[in-house]
Amino acid sequence: MTTRPLVYVCVRPQADAAAAEYESFRAGTRLEPGALDMWDLVDEPLPADAFDRWSGFVIGGSPFNVTDPESTKTEVQRRLEADLETIAARAAASETAALFTCYGIGVVTRMLGGEVSRAFPEDTGPVAVRLTADAANDPVYGALADSFWALTAHKEGAGVAPAGAVLLAENDGCPVQGYRVGDRLYTAQFHPEPTGAAFVERMQIYRDDGYFEARDFEVIAARVTAASVTEPQRLLRAFAKEFGA
Repeated sequence: MTTRPLVYVCVRPQADAAAAEYESFRAGTRLEPGALDMWDLVDEPLPADAFDRWSGFVIGGSPFNVTDPESTKTEVQRRLEADLETIAARAAASETAALFTCYGIGVVTRMLGGEVSRAFPEDTGPVAVRLTADAANDPVYGALADSFWALTAHKEGAGVAPAGAVLLAENDGCPVQGYRVGDRLYTAQFHPEPTGAAFVERMQIYRDDGYFEARDFEVIAARVTAASVTEPQRLLRAFAKEFGA
């Protein structure tokens, strides 16, 4: 019997950042390259056989924002948001498994009728995240410590989880840090995949994109490097163990 791999879905236009993010997800899930495919949704639409080809999806981050005015969104961004909604809808119906991170949680929240806004931005660097009581028995979030440090760099977020979602992780600055819908759709506002070193490399690529003041790069990089951010990768390992074929 042929097993189906998981797939990392790239939604980053920057090829170097996308390649590094794939490797961070692969290392975080502890999957061999053959067990974690890569599909670049920026360059190609979701294939017609996606849900037969892959056992589940892990969606990376992006400089795109759900709250970007529709008039400013490119055709590529509109298309990939529609494709991400297709994946999310199938996962919500338990027809596949998916973990949406960063920008992806905004796509899912909006699809479910929730509100995503610029009222909950997150500074670049480590933030404290805590689990809710509902996370204790969750097969994915239950693998994490009750509180931990994670890396963020976001311009938008949500104050309340969408209807039908089970809130699993939170903090004060951006209240919705992670939730589950049904038993196969997961989200994470924080970045579960990068090491501190990988995150600093990503900061170099997005240095002038408005996530932080460029002149503060060295100070933020030092703070990232000093932080212990190994706990979030356990989320990826748990997801891969639960839903990898």
